Amino acid sequence: MSYLSNIDPEIADLIEKERQRQTHGLELIASENLVSRAVLEAMGSIFTNKYAEGYPGKRYYGGCEFYDVAENLARERLKKLFGAEHANVQPHSGTQANMAIYFATMECNKDRLMSMSLSQGGHLSHGSPVSFSGKMYQVTQYGVDLETEVLDYGVVEEIARKVRPKVIVCGASAYPREIDFKAFQQIADGVEAYCMADIAHIAGLCASGVHNTSVGVVDFTTTTTHKTLRGPRGGAILCDQENAVLVDKAVFPGMQGGPLMHTIAAKAVCFKEALRPSFQEYNRQIVKNARRLAATLMDRGLRLVSGGTDNHLMLIDLSDRGATGLEAETALGKAGITVNKNTIPRESRSPFVTSGLRIGTPAITTRGMKEGEMEQIGELIAVVLQDLHDEGTIRRVRGEVAVLASRFPIYPD
Repeated sequence: MSYLSNIDPEIADLIEKERQRQTHGLELIASENLVSRAVLEAMGSIFTNKYAEGYPGKRYYGGCEFYDVAENLARERLKKLFGAEHANVQPHSGTQANMAIYFATMECNKDRLMSMSLSQGGHLSHGSPVSFSGKMYQVTQYGVDLETEVLDYGVVEEIARKVRPKVIVCGASAYPREIDFKAFQQIADGVEAYCMADIAHIAGLCASGVHNTSVGVVDFTTTTTHKTLRGPRGGAILCDQENAVLVDKAVFPGMQGGPLMHTIAAKAVCFKEALRPSFQEYNRQIVKNARRLAATLMDRGLRLVSGGTDNHLMLIDLSDRGATGLEAETALGKAGITVNKNTIPRESRSPFVTSGLRIGTPAITTRGMKEGEMEQIGELIAVVLQDLHDEGTIRRVRGEVAVLASRFPIYPD
């Protein structure tokens, strides 16, 4: 950071402070992870200087010969990782990947989108009224069974037969159980709808065989390239060859202009890392860690939505404790444990306050932590949640967090 320190010491200082925060704390936000040094180097490379509108072999700017190679590497590696026929690695985010599929398959202000409710596990881009997706399409949403807190595919099918959507979205941002993608595609086929799976959270699990995959099962799969894939922040789309042209035109020129080639280069690095056998073991450990952390929290008397987890995340229900998700997030943050407040089934509070917490294990697994550390972390979380306003306890836990974090550096030498 020598150049940055000289030119803009304020930003350099903020970057150093953030490095310290990540180094000395525990990142338990389910949608976050830690990239490798190689991904960081690609992200900060000279590839950021160039426009490369279009696709390899068909650009609207000259001088793209090396960018074509980089993008083709990213596409081929991603296809190999998931066994897909076609991949588009240009979307800037998961939301933009979703947007591209909507643009490719639906008419604005006419066609109906069916998706999972935000308050019960879905994502903003799945049809929330505050999102473009809720403003541009007619939206019908499904949720979980309020008794079991898991999806009831029979109910989903009933809703689909009633509303006859053009697109059915499956996948979630806060659902701790395995999703049956085949069931969703069968439901979509029954009403002559497209099925889109948003696997942003579980892409690494799907690629590793820890969670069943949507690729080759549903019509379209979208994902982010961070989270359990452990790459740069960005998006990607996978589909069969029959829909390749439809998807590519929706991304460019339909949705965005020049791709971020430094990010695509970093995606290529991420996909190469994910093709290693160690990546499969890493994702298996993510799930092992999540299950052990969930068991520890439940042993300490905390209620988890659906009674546990099948994947990388869990939801703590605080509604019987007289505490809000916001209060719990704040207290744990002071203790060096970063989580996020989250809505839960039967939510009675606003999304800015909530009655729950979402906790995930990707980032701490990247640091090398295993089941023993999950038990320790679960105990620390439970201690803080016993009394969110006990500053002495929060200070003590922060000290223990720092000691634990010091044993598992972000970038070991």
